[in-house]
Amino acid sequence: MKFLWPEALWLLLLVPVLVALYIFLLRRKKKAALRYASLSMVKEAMGVGGRIRRHIPPALFLCALTLMIFSISRPSAVVKLPSQQETIILAMDVSGSMRAPDVKPTRIVAAQEAARAFVKAQPPSTRIGIVSFAATASVVQAPTQNREDLLAAIDRFQLQRGTAIGSGLILALATLFPDEGINVSALSYGRDPNVESTDSSESVNTPLGQRDGGTEKKEFKPVPPGSYTSAAIILLSDGQRTVGPDLLDAARMAAERGIRVFTVGVGTVDGETIGMEGWSMRVRLDEEALKAAAKMTQGEYFYAGTAVDLKKIYQSLNARFVLQTKEMEVTAFFSAAAALLSVLSAVLGLLWFNRLM
Repeated sequence: MKFLWPEALWLLLLVPVLVALYIFLLRRKKKAALRYASLSMVKEAMGVGGRIRRHIPPALFLCALTLMIFSISRPSAVVKLPSQQETIILAMDVSGSMRAPDVKPTRIVAAQEAARAFVKAQPPSTRIGIVSFAATASVVQAPTQNREDLLAAIDRFQLQRGTAIGSGLILALATLFPDEGINVSALSYGRDPNVESTDSSESVNTPLGQRDGGTEKKEFKPVPPGSYTSAAIILLSDGQRTVGPDLLDAARMAAERGIRVFTVGVGTVDGETIGMEGWSMRVRLDEEALKAAAKMTQGEYFYAGTAVDLKKIYQSLNARFVLQTKEMEVTAFFSAAAALLSVLSAVLGLLWFNRLM
């Protein structure tokens, strides 16, 4: 636990002073009681329970005062709260290298199974969108709460040549922010990025290469990385970028919009040789780029060398999105406890002794 105003903790020195004052007052009352002809008769009338009971209201009040001093110091603690994630975009690599069998039965099948489990485990209120990318990127399913549509979209993945990781991330951003008119085509193919489309459907539903900008770019003000807590992107890939924009440039766009990107590298770090349609090539996992993209956006990188690892990663992400660990000020809890003890002290004093304490 931390305190935002630790200087106020000096007030705790009042507690032993009050205890000493209370003991002093008790001794004065004891001396005054000696004037009775038979002090033993008074003690016998009070009983053991009465003698203990007389100290309970003051003790409760002292505890209330201590808690109030703690609340003045503005304590903060790391607690788990329901996540505010409203939209999650799954950006999935569907390049030809995903047919590699080093992650059983294949990388793509393992990725689909893990994605299905992740979708099913999300709260009903969470909207999920799916973007796939190979040489180009496309929105397989716009953000929705309909789990059946999402599972059907995952089943429709078709492997293609090329790996445009940057395009996939940019399109995921365009899906999250349709009103910004992010020109995915311009950013993916080197056209003038200062000319943006204001048609949100063009950025989200039209395949790359068929979008044309035509209006001036809206004024954009960057925000701190990771500050947009209502959405996140999970980007899964098994290889290096072969076409399209650089992943780190796309990650910078995400960071400037406060979106956290959680990257998942699936496959073997040493690479895998695959063959398709009469040709073969060796694909390698670019872990450094995926790690850098996650770090830049205040996200996290995960490596999945097996299907079991991949499922565990999605389970971890699911827990992270459902319950979010966050440091927050807990002053209200201390104040409420102090008020409760103060009221209890007053009630007991009135019931037992017809006075507040």
